[in-house]
Amino acid sequence: MEPLRDVDPARIGTHALLARLGAGGMGQVYLGRSPGGRLVAVKVIRDEITGHPEALARFRREAETVRAVRSAYTANLIDASLAGAPYWLATEYVAGPTLGHAVAERGGLPADTCRRLFAALAEGLASVHAYGVTHRDLKPQNVILGAQGPQLIDFGIARGVGETALTQDGQAPGTPGYTAPEVLLGAEAGAAADVFALGATLAYAATGRPPFGTGVATTVSYRAVHEPVDVAGVEPGLAALIEACVAKDPAERPAPREVIARCGVRDALVDDPVYLGLGALGEAVPVHEMRTQGPGMMPGYTPTQGTAVDAPRRGRTGAWVAAGVALAVVGVVAVWKLVPFDGGGSGGAVRDGADKGGATTGPPPAQGGQTPAATGSKGASKPAAEYIDNNQISRYVWTGSPDRDLAVQGVGQCNQPAEEKSPGAGFQSAVSTTSVDGKPGRSASIKMRIKYAEMEQSAPAPYYVSVAVKSPHDIEPSTGKPFPMDNRAVGYTSRPADIYTHYKSGGDVTLTYPDDFTMHAAGKTWPAVPLSADPGDWTVVFYHVEDDPTKYASIACSGFRVG
Repeated sequence: MEPLRDVDPARIGTHALLARLGAGGMGQVYLGRSPGGRLVAVKVIRDEITGHPEALARFRREAETVRAVRSAYTANLIDASLAGAPYWLATEYVAGPTLGHAVAERGGLPADTCRRLFAALAEGLASVHAYGVTHRDLKPQNVILGAQGPQLIDFGIARGVGETALTQDGQAPGTPGYTAPEVLLGAEAGAAADVFALGATLAYAATGRPPFGTGVATTVSYRAVHEPVDVAGVEPGLAALIEACVAKDPAERPAPREVIARCGVRDALVDDPVYLGLGALGEAVPVHEMRTQGPGMMPGYTPTQGTAVDAPRRGRTGAWVAAGVALAVVGVVAVWKLVPFDGGGSGGAVRDGADKGGATTGPPPAQGGQTPAATGSKGASKPAAEYIDNNQISRYVWTGSPDRDLAVQGVGQCNQPAEEKSPGAGFQSAVSTTSVDGKPGRSASIKMRIKYAEMEQSAPAPYYVSVAVKSPHDIEPSTGKPFPMDNRAVGYTSRPADIYTHYKSGGDVTLTYPDDFTMHAAGKTWPAVPLSADPGDWTVVFYHVEDDPTKYASIACSGFRVG
């Protein structure tokens, strides 16, 4: 969670906005307050997406799905605007960390806690399936550990019985490592696919490791189809249930009701001391102009009955109440972190799931809860270097949307945040592949700008940015051929350009790959390889460049799909 920015609206519909909860490929999610004072999560679709009929159809279906499903394990729809831009929906705000964030912070959970969580999530799936809906993207980031029990969020690619799939033919919905083998091989995502995702999610909860390892999407998906799930070190009975849920044959997986029975729980999850302790990882509602006082007693009010309230109430929701009071009293504003598919996510509200990333509106805060360092000024005091040297290890990996049409337009998610905050109202980029003679992926168009730069009263100081484009696999520069290993190089880079070049008109700085890109390393220069050399998800990283070619820091990340 982070404070609102100057560019954010004050209200969406009748809801006053209080803070940012997160951003993704489909849009921005805000914490809001309804006219009656209720906290809501407001998801607003990005302007860039409104021109994509498939994305609008997915957003409308998400709203209808949330409206239809009434369950103790899902956040109810409060309001929505689906007729015209801006498109948005508001759901109940659910306080608490995501399962991904909790496990990333605390490690694998004890077997007894996992069984209680297993049973609760299976019950949640059963209630969703009873409405004829399959979630299709259950994963640790889409489970919020609320005070009253876990909540399933992000129904962006959920599907009702008989509905038409919105993903491209041959493109599986869901998230690598949590998508069932039959779905990866082209079959429909039915209830059994949700059970597979449930088993994979609990494997992560029990081990603290991605269920089918890490790597590029194709590698992880291959393991999900052909290799066993990672349950090393898990208590044998729990491991056996996880393995049953992730059976390669969907007919061999237990139904949610059988999962509940096999868990054999006798105590409520919300009474589990480990689960209660995870509530402290949630985020407090930040102090804002609508909060006239803290969470303590109203001045001038004296209770006529009961005891003093000098200690926070505890019990089933004690950890959540205590955490909220402690953070609110000292005025701490928690920070949103961009998270990888295989882990974190500092929950608290409905957020985008499969489709995160794409066109970028500024870097998220750095990992570990620290805000990235600002540049100090809008531009460098010295001219930028003419190129950047490939002298760093780049661990940035962009994974595209399961929907191919969106992935080729740059909708996806990067695995780690930027190192530096860009100047102005926020950094914007758009990345897409172009077609030549009807063949997709022959070149890529990359655009970037500082939002609202045209409103500057005087010319901003230069701020030089070099764009790095890296293929899915490492490339042998002399031959242009890919190696069968993940790419850890910075990649092919553009000559640094002043991001404010077209600030008066609000225009973009536009680059074309491979035409405007080369690789500089070890005193040599190589031309960029064609996109066809390595089909897959390509990563694009934007670097702020200083006057030395070895001094540069990332400000944003995006990508695009080839093939």
